[in-house]
Amino acid sequence: MPPQLRPPAPLTATPAPPLSGRIRVPGDKSISHRALMLGALAIGETSIDGLMESDDILATVAAMRAFGALVTRSAPGAWRVRGLGVGGFLEPEDVIDFGNAGTGIRLAMGLVGSQAIPATFTGDAALRGRPFGRFLDPLRRMGVQVIARSNDRLPMTIKGPDITLPLEYRMPVASAQVKSAVLLAGLNTPGVTTIIEPLATRDHTERMLARFGAAIEFDTNEDGERVVRLEGRRDLKAQAIAIPGDPSAAAYPMVAALLIEGSDLTIESVLLNPMRSGLIETLLEMGGDITITNRRALGGEEVGDIRVRSSRLRGVAVPPARAPSMIDEYPLLAVAAAFAEGTTTMDGLGELRLKASDRITVVAAGLAANGVAVEEGPESLAVTGGTAPIGGGRVATRFDPRVAMSFLVLGMAAPSGVTIDDAGSIQPHFPEFQSLMTGLGAQFEKAEPPAA
Repeated sequence: MPPQLRPPAPLTATPAPPLSGRIRVPGDKSISHRALMLGALAIGETSIDGLMESDDILATVAAMRAFGALVTRSAPGAWRVRGLGVGGFLEPEDVIDFGNAGTGIRLAMGLVGSQAIPATFTGDAALRGRPFGRFLDPLRRMGVQVIARSNDRLPMTIKGPDITLPLEYRMPVASAQVKSAVLLAGLNTPGVTTIIEPLATRDHTERMLARFGAAIEFDTNEDGERVVRLEGRRDLKAQAIAIPGDPSAAAYPMVAALLIEGSDLTIESVLLNPMRSGLIETLLEMGGDITITNRRALGGEEVGDIRVRSSRLRGVAVPPARAPSMIDEYPLLAVAAAFAEGTTTMDGLGELRLKASDRITVVAAGLAANGVAVEEGPESLAVTGGTAPIGGGRVATRFDPRVAMSFLVLGMAAPSGVTIDDAGSIQPHFPEFQSLMTGLGAQFEKAEPPAA
């Protein structure tokens, strides 16, 4: 239900006992989106094991069905996709509603951008309020027609030309979603589509395109920039895809275990892609007791088991170049920093102002409400831990699931707990979150809404 149509669901997290045992988290969300989409373009039947089944991913399932692909579920996490071939999408009969799935809708715009059919997209109130201009700019340069509200907001109609134009595009801002949208449009574009990345971003799209047999190559130019080249109009072949555990989902119990004294927790089969490991790298620098064992390959990616034990953390300076590898985890890192000795500085965070909320401002306000010393800059946060007792405050989440989950983790570790104004955004994004955390001993209690 859209945020404005449902009542808020305040939730309080109180101090939790030590976390221990072995757990698994759902399949990686980024890879789940891409497996469904490339399966819909491939020739034959793609099998997917370990698919995340959140509302965001199910929106992508519905979209691929709307374009004519046969998508079926045989068991929890086990799905089959019979594809239509590159360029084979059908015109949808209705508007495609992606809810709050920002990644899914942007990648789908790339998919349909090179198909000579119209498709109209919308989302929930939060997604309709976000501008899409920087995603649409390269698609327009490829010949894609866009009819949208002012400031390139949803709802909007995308229609590909009869023949899309190949593009050489230098990324003005590091964004795996923009890069992926252009590459997906390039699949049905004659010639070579080229992406130049001054700052490398997560590479799940490139890895999976290669797995499906796309004519793709990537290297580094003389300036140290990453260059990706894709030759279009090549058939994709159906694959068997096994999806590793989502490192963003694993981050919440991982940080909770670091902060709660006496914890010793192992999270199994977690994706270890180098472009997703920034949080682990930073927590290790902060003194976190984290070890990775049983490294192995799964579905074309490296995975491993992550053992986390409670630790005394110290503040560090996080380099801006690390932002692409942990952009979604900064709210949670800010929570960890609240318990660290000294100041943790995080720079290069401008992308956070364009997420489900303005995460820089929302996180800073949430920390301040819970007695944490924090300074907000245009593209930065500085969090000083080890000060006054933490907790006891109420956090306005702005319907942002990552903010909501991060501050529940803060409440698990804070002496006075924490209340978030609305937990309703969590279910569509990470439906297993509450059961996973309460299974480890977390104590979440329904709270009263604030007095009018």
